[in-house]
Amino acid sequence: MTTLDARSIDYAYEPGVQVLHGVDLSAASGEVLGLVGPNGSGKSTLIQVLFDLLAAQGGSVTIDGHPHTSTAAKDASLYLPSDDYLPQFLTGREYLGLVAQLYGTRADDPSDLFARFGMQGRLDDLLEDYSHGMRKKTQLISALTMRRPVTVIDETLNGIDVGSLRLCEKELAHLRDEGGAIVLCTHDFALLERLADRVVFLDLGRVVADDTTAALVAQHGSLATMVFDHLDSAAR
Repeated sequence: MTTLDARSIDYAYEPGVQVLHGVDLSAASGEVLGLVGPNGSGKSTLIQVLFDLLAAQGGSVTIDGHPHTSTAAKDASLYLPSDDYLPQFLTGREYLGLVAQLYGTRADDPSDLFARFGMQGRLDDLLEDYSHGMRKKTQLISALTMRRPVTVIDETLNGIDVGSLRLCEKELAHLRDEGGAIVLCTHDFALLERLADRVVFLDLGRVVADDTTAALVAQHGSLATMVFDHLDSAAR
């Protein structure tokens, strides 16, 4: 079942500055979708449109079968942005409890995940005392505890240590196996080759490629080669 479905998305920040040109993006239940592209390709703009943070100027988006502007769609989805801006006056436990309240649910005890992510004993410390990597891991833990039908991760994995990255990879695989649809926006091509079922390559606001990871790797040798060859060709 297609859990996230965006069709013919257009967006311009001002007349004559078109950022997205009829972009299609979909993710099915039980699928990890990789979203790649250079800076300025429109990836983050597209994600903000998906979550109704920017109003689409053309096309349509549904999440879990609901229009993306609806409360039902927002309840079914979770977005982890590329920044690590968290309310610093809260503790880690209070922040995760707040997220659960916003979704109208109760958070499971996050102590085990905090320990597994190398933050044992820090759950009741203020977020302002967390390092950049710890704030990133707290964001990821929020997604792993909420387990929404659609989870979109925009570069949130940047800045975490290699052990936590490996743990996150395993946990996202579990979320997929439970039927979650995950969109993973990252420049870590090796991670996508291990984890993503399908990859969409976006450049200059247009879809360059949309295929299974296995097919793209078979065609190009690697995801990195696909992206770099395209960028080299465009520069000529």
